[in-house]
This record gives sequence, C-alpha cells and structure tokens, in this order.
Amino acid sequence: MKRMGLIFRSKANKALDRAEDPRETLDYSYQKQLELLQKVRRGVADVATSRKRLELQLTQLQQQSSKYEDQGRKALSLGREDLAREALSRKANLQSQITDLETQYQALQGEEEKLTLASQRLQAKVDAFRTKKETIKATYTAAQAQTRIAESFSGISEEMGDVGLAIQRAEDKTAQMQARAGAIDELLASGALDDASGLGRKDDIEAELERVAGGNDVELELARMKAELTGGTPAAQPQAIEQGKNDTPPPTINYNK
Repeated sequence: MKRMGLIFRSKANKALDRAEDPRETLDYSYQKQLELLQKVRRGVADVATSRKRLELQLTQLQQQSSKYEDQGRKALSLGREDLAREALSRKANLQSQITDLETQYQALQGEEEKLTLASQRLQAKVDAFRTKKETIKATYTAAQAQTRIAESFSGISEEMGDVGLAIQRAEDKTAQMQARAGAIDELLASGALDDASGLGRKDDIEAELERVAGGNDVELELARMKAELTGGTPAAQPQAIEQGKNDTPPPTINYNK
C-alpha cells in the first residue's frame, strides 16, 4: 500500500507539473495578494468608521455635559441649589462615560494607524510583486518561444517530428516504386516477363533478327577499331591485303655466282 501510494503521488505530481503554467500560478498569487490587500483596506475602513462613531458620541456627550453645567449655574443664580446639585450630578455621570469613550477612541485611533501602515506596506509589496510577476512572465514567454523555435530547427518538436516522419515515409515509398519500376523494365527487356498490353511483344523471328543485327554491329565496331590501329579504313583494309598478294616483286638473280 505504501508503494502504491508513492507511485500514485509521483504520477500525480508529474501530471500536475506538466499541467502547471508558471504564468497562471503567478497571476493567481497576485490575485490572492490583491484580495488580502482589499481585506486590510476594509478593516481600516471599519476601524475608521467605529472611530468616527465614537467621535460623534463624544461630541454629543460633551455638549450634554456643557448643557448640565450651564443649567447648574443658572439654578444657582436663581437660588435653586437642589437643581444645581442635580445638574452637576448628571454632568459627573456623563464625564465618566466621556472618559470611557475617550479611552476607546484612542485605542481605535491607534489600531487605525497600525492598519493604515500595514496597508501601505502591503500595497508596496503587491506593487513590487506585480512588477516582478510581469518580468517573469515575459521572460518565460520568450524562453518558451525560443525553445519552440530551437525544437523546430532541430526537428525534435512534436509537430516537426511528424512532418519529418511523413517526409521520410514519402521518400521511402518513392524509392520503392522507382526500384520496382526499374526491375519490371529489366524483366520485360530480358523476356522474363511478357507485356500484357501486347504493344511491346515480339515474336521469335523478330527477336532472332535483332540478335543477328546486334552481332553484325559488334563485328563492324571491331573492324573499325582494327582499322584505326593500322591507320587504314575498315573498307580499304581487305583490298590492301589482296593487292599486296598480287604485287609481290620478282626474285632477284645474283650473277656473281
């Protein structure tokens, strides 16, 4: 089972590696970084919204606190100390709420600043990754095109390999047909095969005449070559021989004896 699992994983890894396109992987990674950057920006916006809401509440509470203080002064001016005490008591309660809201406001403001800084840093990284991604994609595309051109020139690519095999098969078939045609011509010329059309068929008399004519041609060629060697002509050579026999000089008589 372990061996089967290893084989399956290796096959799957090889198939995935063959199907993987680095350009698509880079685009997918860039898309994920953009999504993360969008989430960070959304978080900054949410924190800023909460901070603004606290700011509005603080403003309202501060206005209400100022109103109670004014009411206390007015009550004291009218001699209503009890009303002044009630107004100041309510102001004290509001001041406690204002203090809590100010603490929350400062915490949200610090969180907003941190998220804003993180968003800016992430934006810079995403921009740098985008530039690098486009550079890698352009380099990969150029290398892929160069590899295809080199494979086409060398004939090892799949398309050019099929074309090369087709050319080789065509050349083999052409050579085979030429050899077959030449062999049939030789067999027809030697008489081993008969011409089925009857156009080139010869009877035995005509064949014998052609053979004899071919022999006479050989004899004439042989006589011409002999004449060239002796300096005469083929027709004059027999006549010169006969004349030489008839013009033999008479024997010389020696009278000193």
